[in-house]
Amino acid sequence: MVIVHHLNNSRSQRILWMLEELGVPYEIKSYQRDAQTNLAPKELKQVHPLGKSPVITDGAITIAESGAIIEYLAYTYGKESMLPPMGTEAHRQYSYWLHFAEGTLMPPMVAKLVFDKVRANAKPFFVKIIANKIADKVMGGYFGPNITANMQFIEQHLASHTWFAGEQMSGADVQMSFPLEAAVSRGAAQQFPHIAAFVKKVHDRAAYQAALAKGGKYDYA
Repeated sequence: MVIVHHLNNSRSQRILWMLEELGVPYEIKSYQRDAQTNLAPKELKQVHPLGKSPVITDGAITIAESGAIIEYLAYTYGKESMLPPMGTEAHRQYSYWLHFAEGTLMPPMVAKLVFDKVRANAKPFFVKIIANKIADKVMGGYFGPNITANMQFIEQHLASHTWFAGEQMSGADVQMSFPLEAAVSRGAAQQFPHIAAFVKKVHDRAAYQAALAKGGKYDYA
């Protein structure tokens, strides 16, 4: 039995979705973020030393990291439905987008989130002025242009592809769902209509809705 160590409002929601798509029986062990720090509770460290979610256990196997979990589930349970054939262009696209999501797309998005919090929480007033200037310089000179370039790249790809790896949904779409949900929830839909259409297509799937019902509160849905 696959056990998903599921943190509320986190990347682990997409793992529940993948399991629903695969039709694999699973159990959810839920964890709640600390109300003050928004961090995962220390109990998760009993499952994996880094104490982060998602983590799954499948018998004696423990796997952390979304990409590694998605690859494991695809190879173990979804070779026909979630994994394009090896050696094909679809498989190369699958592998690329699976790594792109967390390797390229998420880091500048997380940086923006951090700098937005710095702007919002900096006190007193003179500190806020300095913090805003630093945040504006870093975002304007590096992270902001990277986010825009990444989003334009994704938009262009989705304009000519049904799913990230071609005509069939794959684990790459599961991996890409989280950052694109986050982007759309923060106002990207108007500027990037193909990304918005992808997120809506994901949200409309019966398996996604089933996972959402089981996973609990999830802001990006």
